[in-house]
Amino acid sequence: MILNFTTITQNIVQHRCSQLLKIIAIICLIQIDVRAQEEGFSYDFNKNESLDWSADNTNFWAIEKDPTNTKDAMHLKVISNPKLKHIYSIETGKTILNVSTAVRDETTYIVASDYDGLLMGVDYDGNILWKNELSGYTNHDIWCEDITKDGSDEILAANADGTLYCLDKNGELLWSYKHTEAPLFSVTVAHHEGNAYVVTGGFEMSILYINKEGILEKEVKNTSYSMDKAWGKDVIPTGKKHINNFLKKFYDEEGNEKLLVQGAHNGNAGDGTLYFFNPFEDTPYEIVSADLRKPVGGLNVVKVDGKVKVLLGTSTAVTDSQFEVYDLKEKTRDYVFFPDMQKEYDRFGYRIVEPEVIEFDGKTHYLTLFGSRIFLFSTTFSADGERTIIRNKYAYNDLFKDTKNNRLLLASAQSGGSCIHVIDINNKEWIEEFPALDPPGNIAKILENSTKVREQVASFQRPNRERVPLEVYFVSDEKDEYTGPIIEQMNSNTYGAQFYANKHMPKVENWDRSEMENETYKNKRDARKNYTLSQEEVLTTLTPLYEEGIGLNTWGGHGNDPYFYSVATKKKIIDAANGKRINFIYPELESTSSEFEFVMNDLLYPLAEYGKDKNLTISIRTKHLFWSSVIYKPFWSRVLNGEFSDVFVPSMEETTDKTMEISIAARMGVWSSGALNNWGVRSARDNPSYIRLRQRSHQMLPNHFLRQMIYNISSGARYINNFAVDQQYTSVLWEMVEKGVIYVPKREEIVSISPVHLSIVNPTDRFIHDGNRVKWLTWFDEGRKDETNMLFDRLNGSWPASPTNEWDFSRIAANVKDRRLNFLPNYPNGIVLITPPQNKYFVPEELPRGNLVDHLHPLYKDILSEFISDGDQFYSADGNSSFSAPSYSATFKEEIEEKAKLLPLNVKGDVAWVAAQSDAKHLRVTLIDGGYLNPSAKTAKLTFHTVNPVKITDILSGKSIPFSSGEVEVEIPCGGFLFLDVELQTAL
Repeated sequence: MILNFTTITQNIVQHRCSQLLKIIAIICLIQIDVRAQEEGFSYDFNKNESLDWSADNTNFWAIEKDPTNTKDAMHLKVISNPKLKHIYSIETGKTILNVSTAVRDETTYIVASDYDGLLMGVDYDGNILWKNELSGYTNHDIWCEDITKDGSDEILAANADGTLYCLDKNGELLWSYKHTEAPLFSVTVAHHEGNAYVVTGGFEMSILYINKEGILEKEVKNTSYSMDKAWGKDVIPTGKKHINNFLKKFYDEEGNEKLLVQGAHNGNAGDGTLYFFNPFEDTPYEIVSADLRKPVGGLNVVKVDGKVKVLLGTSTAVTDSQFEVYDLKEKTRDYVFFPDMQKEYDRFGYRIVEPEVIEFDGKTHYLTLFGSRIFLFSTTFSADGERTIIRNKYAYNDLFKDTKNNRLLLASAQSGGSCIHVIDINNKEWIEEFPALDPPGNIAKILENSTKVREQVASFQRPNRERVPLEVYFVSDEKDEYTGPIIEQMNSNTYGAQFYANKHMPKVENWDRSEMENETYKNKRDARKNYTLSQEEVLTTLTPLYEEGIGLNTWGGHGNDPYFYSVATKKKIIDAANGKRINFIYPELESTSSEFEFVMNDLLYPLAEYGKDKNLTISIRTKHLFWSSVIYKPFWSRVLNGEFSDVFVPSMEETTDKTMEISIAARMGVWSSGALNNWGVRSARDNPSYIRLRQRSHQMLPNHFLRQMIYNISSGARYINNFAVDQQYTSVLWEMVEKGVIYVPKREEIVSISPVHLSIVNPTDRFIHDGNRVKWLTWFDEGRKDETNMLFDRLNGSWPASPTNEWDFSRIAANVKDRRLNFLPNYPNGIVLITPPQNKYFVPEELPRGNLVDHLHPLYKDILSEFISDGDQFYSADGNSSFSAPSYSATFKEEIEEKAKLLPLNVKGDVAWVAAQSDAKHLRVTLIDGGYLNPSAKTAKLTFHTVNPVKITDILSGKSIPFSSGEVEVEIPCGGFLFLDVELQTAL
């Protein structure tokens, strides 16, 4: 259990806390004895000095004085978990991504980096020694070592803003160094002529040697020695070059210090190269292939029986996951191929193999953290196959071994945890205890909040004034013993949650393409498919499934090959629906080649014509910036004009993406314009894989999926393509849709759309291609003077988690500060739609889609403002004048902020939000914790403009929320969401 006492009032701290803490400590000791087996709890004094309760779990107690350097707070933690003797958890209140250890005055302590780059020092008793927020952007790597020879380690952080930060033992900034704007990715320390140098580098593609005062002493450009060269027919990076995936100092068998650079140039394919250097030398003395076939996500250099070994682990799908041991002297390699053990672990997903070597029970073992499992291998695994697999409920963000104390540190659970977990491996009993580790802190809070919500949903009654819920189509959820009865019951209705029968087809049709006029698509095939079925076999497999749902969902093709089946076969599948629905998914149709026009005219348009009156939908499940760029290419014009508004469904496959706030504005934009009458969304295991080199994508508690779906459905998405992770947990989403807890709006009911919209015309090749070049990592060019003047920028693979420019659409419109996982953007002034053009200069004739204003809520009739852009710069309404983003962004921003005052309300805070009119005098406002992978309790500030609320009610708890002067602050629980009913004084 945990007790937290925090007050922000200095007088109380100074005059009352010392006596209060003495009393509390006595009480706590009694409570531990009496209630050690019970669930924990906490007391928090908030900023208004009121008492708040929350649940938590921890494992020992400690007193913290001024843990956040505010000079006016004290904190008492009492932790108890008698089940675990060799494992305990330290609650930090932050989502920890990286952990390490440092020495401070001869004492080892923990250094942790959180989701937003905050560094903290924490002792092993759980006391937070110091905190430093640095830049507010994530640290891709941290390293701790004494470079000043003062007896205490400095803390070094390679930041996504391109800066190397150096902190002292108290967390104070000693110096910083910034070479370019490109993100740094790795850092270590090496020595030359008796002096210590910080060695860092990343997407600028250099090895940088920085002295202890923060001055650059030497730069070795990777292009001067790299062997890594991009391949393929598309536009690719030129020349041989790589980014610094890992920089590792090590000592050879003779004790000589060396430097290992693991170079990578593609985040999805290719394993890169190992470059071995003597520190400060210009060229490597040895170059070795990584030989894993997939990107390296974990690397360590260790000594085993006196021999230096390089341990390598992949960051990829489990079907390709490997662990490699490379003997540096003997040049031998041993491998562990994880699919060979697939029956011994949960088999689907994307994970990092993070390797280490540990000593316990008198033996040396290789250890890998692999999703929610720890694998232990004997050092002779290749010969004897000896292994132990230790499972846990959760996957963790990072692993670090404290060699001095023989402990393992685990960073927070990937599902949004907030703890550091300490494992004492001196006793082998830790192996038996690890499965019982349940993360306290945020994970416990999320579970508790989820249980409460499910109970509230069960008792919820939709008010009579609200209409029957619109249908929301779940096209890919699975039936099992738990979900089957729920799905059948919901499908017996004709509203709310509706479920398709879904079929994955590893075998597809082998049909005659000899008459196909386009040679490229005549010969295209998807290597993942077996082309062996006849038309009759396809129909026999698929058409009976209509009986298992309200319709059938299956892939119609893929960007690799859109022709899984002939048009004739697809028409027969459509005909077999017999009044039911059919949804063909087409993933990754991002091609901008002239040849793709053939696919539109030969396949997609004829199919749409045939099925538009037969309940056919075609989900275009694209990636990256498709709906704000590629869709505006001429061969998509019949879709964008609204000719097939009921057929095509804009959806997204947002893996390896960093532009989610753009894609939702673009999908909602084409929907709101009338071009398409629905839009869709997808959640999959690798949604969090914004950079494939570090795929922290094995969330076992899919709370992030749940919140994303609530946001999207509350915004009008009705085609939901989810991959099953924990359907028992996420099934509450179905119930909220079915019962009307989530208000699914028509587009003309939404009142949280900004009156300002951005229309795209003639998107530039730079905009289109930069947004799609996310797999190659070596695009950075110093000749571009670090920054460009584009409205949408830092889109390709060279900018993971980097800051967005001040004039970037994402920052101005969505309040998004970095290129990462912004599935839950704030859009404080209302969502700024990215739309087809509206003015007569660009659209001189009437189109089937009509006008944007006619599809929106009536309040927008006279207040819309249209800005025009090609993705790079702004244009005047007549197209004759252009304006750079830096010069015109202030005008754009000012208009957004001013026009927000014409909305009923706006919402600020780290929350996603939607507002819709549910009847004449009522608004539904949905508020969601905006921390996609870093959830926490949030405060949303609602400001009302053109309406006067008379009552605000939390519809699940039934509680009224007090407000005054047209404003209200609402607390949202960790990983949670609120559904508010706002009653208005007069009809809107």
